[in-house]
Amino acid sequence: MVEVLHAILLGIVEGLTEFLPISSTGHLIIAEHYTHFKDQAEIFTVAIQSGAIAAVIWHYRVDLFAKTAGLFAGRAKAKNFFWKIFIATLPALILGFVLKDTVDKASKPSVVAWALIAGAFVLWWADKKAPASQVDHKQDIDAVTTKQAFLAGLAQCVALIPGVSRSGASIVGGLAGGLNRVTATAFSFYLAIPVLLLASAYKLFHGRHDLAGSVDGGVGSIIIGIVVSFFVALVSISWLLRYVSGHSFKVFVYYRIALGILVLALLI
Repeated sequence: MVEVLHAILLGIVEGLTEFLPISSTGHLIIAEHYTHFKDQAEIFTVAIQSGAIAAVIWHYRVDLFAKTAGLFAGRAKAKNFFWKIFIATLPALILGFVLKDTVDKASKPSVVAWALIAGAFVLWWADKKAPASQVDHKQDIDAVTTKQAFLAGLAQCVALIPGVSRSGASIVGGLAGGLNRVTATAFSFYLAIPVLLLASAYKLFHGRHDLAGSVDGGVGSIIIGIVVSFFVALVSISWLLRYVSGHSFKVFVYYRIALGILVLALLI
């Protein structure tokens, strides 16, 4: 029963925080630190991340199908879209592979806390940089330029530091490049698909022999975590896109600072 509750808890944390600019990795590290799941959680959290990946694919399934069909049909707009995703994905993949060991060593609550606070001020700066008129702008992924896509991807590299937030970093890059809030957020979601798929596949491949046996409750706990993560992430994605169409990112700035200070206080 305890194992099931742990699976549900981490599934909720992963699904809720993966696409919000508050760092899913940071929240999972904090959650693992204060639960008995700590020693076995790494491979488990990688597994349940597949639920969040499936959620964003499902959310954009119609558009992704149309763009994929367009790619095979040789349509310029579809080819341009996938080219921009490739350009934006490349920096984080290369740097992530090179700095893997360094990143693993940084996965501790103190690093997460400081990254949450520092990232809050960067998000505040980028959000303030966006003109007020952008608040009501609609999503326009096709209008994203190659330069804007690369900036979002480059910014995403900073999220290798636990607590920064992959979505938050890529949104900051998009805003700094001139995208409106909704488009920057949506592009961050599209960008999550290849980045999370490849990163998760790499970690799962290297930990495949320990996956089921390393988690109390085995395969059952993993499946529960994935399902919970999927449905919570679906709600999270839809909610954030609606929210940023009429609001700034200030609430996330305040939340990050508050959580970072709380974690630092608890570590004293």
